[in-house]
Amino acid sequence: MSKAGTLDLASGVGGKIQKDDVLSAVDKYEKYHVCYGGDQEDRKANYTDMVNKYYDLVTSFYEYGWGESFHFAPRWKGESLQESIKRHEHFLALQLGLQPGQKVLDVGCGIGGPLREIARFSKTSVTGLNNNEYQISRGKVLNRIAGLDKTCDFVKADFMKMPIPDNSYDAVYAIEATCHAPDAVGCYKEIYRVLKPGQCFAAYEWCMTDAYDPDNKEHQKIKAEIELGNGLPDIRLTSQCLEAVKKAGFEVVWENDLAVDSPVPWYLPIDASYFSLSTFRLTALGRFCTRNLVAALEKVGVAPKGSQRVQAFLEKAAEGLVDGGRKEIFTSMYFFLARKPLTEAD
Repeated sequence: MSKAGTLDLASGVGGKIQKDDVLSAVDKYEKYHVCYGGDQEDRKANYTDMVNKYYDLVTSFYEYGWGESFHFAPRWKGESLQESIKRHEHFLALQLGLQPGQKVLDVGCGIGGPLREIARFSKTSVTGLNNNEYQISRGKVLNRIAGLDKTCDFVKADFMKMPIPDNSYDAVYAIEATCHAPDAVGCYKEIYRVLKPGQCFAAYEWCMTDAYDPDNKEHQKIKAEIELGNGLPDIRLTSQCLEAVKKAGFEVVWENDLAVDSPVPWYLPIDASYFSLSTFRLTALGRFCTRNLVAALEKVGVAPKGSQRVQAFLEKAAEGLVDGGRKEIFTSMYFFLARKPLTEAD
């Protein structure tokens, strides 16, 4: 689990936002979402501001609870959460067929947990692309600590318009990141452009499944909670995601919802009915302790005003994710492996 402690959590809330401006940033972020009167088109039009505010506000909470890798994973019985997360990252590297010395791009890399794990596992040079300054600064510190600062680096950029030459990378992957894109086709086209011909792009995507009913009010509520708590402009269906990959020019090697066959439910670590000492901070009791801790730290001025509200919408997200997973209307791990043809006519 994360080595981030209580003071790291408190001091990190807001990221690069001035501490006196955190409460205002929370107000603006919440107003993008349906629960607070926002609409999808506004979120898509202002996705850069919305997603940046989101990650400035939540990154310290994520690192405190999850460690360096902010993603779910299919899990075997008897396997710890951290073991499953590493295996999920190794699986991606193996599917891409990574070879020592290759140049790899991690699109939407967070603070670089998967980047570092995949670089060590495959002996590749991985560049993390991220549009959030705070996460990049944190990732660079962690790269230095891991001794990977000479082979792995970060680029601050929007994945809808990457400042990267065509045909630059031997492989590209995205882990629960391109769900933030306002336009999946446009995002995948940029990935297609920077990937070398004949090479592959692999991703784990957050999607609504075919079981989702857009006219069902309970389903609508769950979707809105996930969008609010995770900085999403919208959540695409798995079928829409697959179609977008094809429209971008890729040929799909294979695709599957990896949540379906997971022996242990992917959402178990944040399920209120589940308890584990090894993932205590993610459990209902752990989140209760964090909530009260944040309230106390905010009251005495150690944590900025607005910290409790960030904790609150993350709690709401956890509820939505668990409900979506139980009802099988949402998946956090729709996987696809896609290849860029050697030639346009290939």
